[in-house]
Amino acid sequence: METKFDSSILVKLLILQCLSVLCAAQDFDFFYFVQQWPGSYCDTKQSCCYPTTGKPSTDFGIHGLWPNNNDGSYPSNCDSNNPYNQRKVSDLISQMQQSWPTLACPSNSGSSFWAHEWEKHGTCSESVLDQHGYFKTALNLKAQIDLLQILRSSGINPDDGFYSLSSIRNAIKNAIGHTPGIECNVDASGNSQLYQIYICVGTSGSNLIECPVLPNGKCGSTVEFPSF
Repeated sequence: METKFDSSILVKLLILQCLSVLCAAQDFDFFYFVQQWPGSYCDTKQSCCYPTTGKPSTDFGIHGLWPNNNDGSYPSNCDSNNPYNQRKVSDLISQMQQSWPTLACPSNSGSSFWAHEWEKHGTCSESVLDQHGYFKTALNLKAQIDLLQILRSSGINPDDGFYSLSSIRNAIKNAIGHTPGIECNVDASGNSQLYQIYICVGTSGSNLIECPVLPNGKCGSTVEFPSF
């Protein structure tokens, strides 16, 4: 009887531990670190609005750091009890304005964009990264991966010219050692244009990895790289 009693207590303790720790633990396989080209965001029928801080620099901007699963699914909105709190990232705001600018209309400060990214995606990584760590990790990755310089070094420039999709992919792969995902959108004239670059990162948020699954980028074999 003593063994059965001890076993039942152990099972209950394990269940409680799961509820408090394990169930909230890492339940994703990797991150997509996504950067977007502002020229492509703005060069559509929908257009864009510059943030209240002014026109962003001519550079790729962070879209987000997204927990993802190897089968292509992803968790979202994982903790409604932990909303975005700008006070927790106050020391990062100037960097976020520079590297993670909003282009949504109407013109705004960016806080709603950052809140959306944290609440939809970031809360699903909070077993690994707290709120400050989530934004800091994305900023660190942006500093590590200078996409515009990588492309320019291969003669691929944001000059409204057209470039082969394979040349863009190969330039990035040769620079970072892993195949990127490339997403395109369509300009007002119907041309396929370079829009977002997906790079896969391990669950710690620090090491680049080969993507277990790549997004469907809907790109033509030749894409426009619009100016901004």
